[in-house]
Amino acid sequence: MVDSRNLADLRAPDVAKHLTANSILIQPVGATEQHGPHLPFNTDLVIADAVSTELVKRFGDQHDLWLLPALPYSKSNEHAWSAGSVWFGPETFLAMLNDIGRSVATLPCRRLVFLNGHGGNSSLLNVACRELRLHHNLLPFLAHPAVPPDQGGESSADEEGMGIHGGLRETSMMLHLRPDLVDLPSAERRIPESLVDNKHVRFGGTVSFGWMSNDWHEDGYIGDPTGATAEAGAVAFDGAVDMLGEAMAEVAAYTAL
Repeated sequence: MVDSRNLADLRAPDVAKHLTANSILIQPVGATEQHGPHLPFNTDLVIADAVSTELVKRFGDQHDLWLLPALPYSKSNEHAWSAGSVWFGPETFLAMLNDIGRSVATLPCRRLVFLNGHGGNSSLLNVACRELRLHHNLLPFLAHPAVPPDQGGESSADEEGMGIHGGLRETSMMLHLRPDLVDLPSAERRIPESLVDNKHVRFGGTVSFGWMSNDWHEDGYIGDPTGATAEAGAVAFDGAVDMLGEAMAEVAAYTAL
C-alpha cells in the first residue's frame, strides 16, 4: 500500500521506491469544448478525470496503477465555431503527446494508458500510441470510459445509435458526477435525421466523414439527452470503472520483445 497513487504527489526519491517495470501510468485526456446549452465545457474532462481517479482507487494496488494529472485541452476543432472551446491543432496535440511519452519514458515503467474522455481525440491518440512505441519504446494503450458510438460503441435506440456528443450517456454521467453544472430542462433531442436511414454514411457506419458539431443544429450537440438521470449515470460510471479494471489486468499482462 502507498499513501498516494498520484504521480505528481511523489517526491523525486520516491520514484525508485515505488515505481517498477510492472507499474502502469494512467493519463486522463479530457477536453474543454461546448456541449450544447445543457452541459458545461468541461464535461469530457470531468468524466475522464473522475473515471481515472476511481479506477486507480479501486484497482491501483491490484495492478500497480499510477495517475497522471488530467489534460484539460485536446483536439476539439470540430467545436472551433463555439466561443469558449479551447483546442489544440492536430500537430500541437501530437507533439504534446510525444513530449509526455518522452518524459515518462525516463521512469522504470513502460506501460502508459491514455484514458480518453473525448471521442474526437481517438484517431490521433491511436497515432500517438504507435509513435510512442516506435520512438520511446513504451507500451502505450488507448482506453475510453465507453467506446464512442461513432467508433463502434453502443448508443440508445432512441438516439438511432448516434448519441455521440452531449447525449444520453454523457448527460446521465454528469448528472451523477456534477449535477450542479447540468441544465437538463434546456436539453432537446438533436439527432441528424438526414443520416438515420443510411447504412454506411452515418455515425457508426462503414464510411467516416469530416464534420463539425453544428452541421445539423446550431446547438452543437448530437444525441437525445432528454431522458438522462443521475441513477443511469451512476450505473454507467460504475460499469466503466469495472470494465476498465478488467482491461488493466490485460494491460498488466501484455508483453512485447
